[in-house]
Amino acid sequence: MVRRPEQANESIAHLAAQFLARESNHESLITVTRSEMSPNYKNVTVFLSILPIEQSEKALAFAKRLRSDFRQYLKQKTALHPIPTVDFEIDFGELNRQRVDELTRK
Repeated sequence: MVRRPEQANESIAHLAAQFLARESNHESLITVTRSEMSPNYKNVTVFLSILPIEQSEKALAFAKRLRSDFRQYLKQKTALHPIPTVDFEIDFGELNRQRVDELTRK
């Protein structure tokens, strides 16, 4: 079994968390939940959970503006080749899980 996709996804998620923590203005809490790389390793989507929820769109726009900077950060910190094109998205699966937890507590 080839572990490269899992290792690459873990590494990218970890580096994205470090990068966003360093670049963020800390108005909202941006948490990297996971990353998913395409089968050809050319694209990666980093999924984010953002609190407070009202700041989600603003924080997502912030992350998307930093895509090229994060790609440069990946070039410096990883041995991936080719360096994938990065996109950021809100992790709705995590939002749904939090909502279910909230409803079951009531």
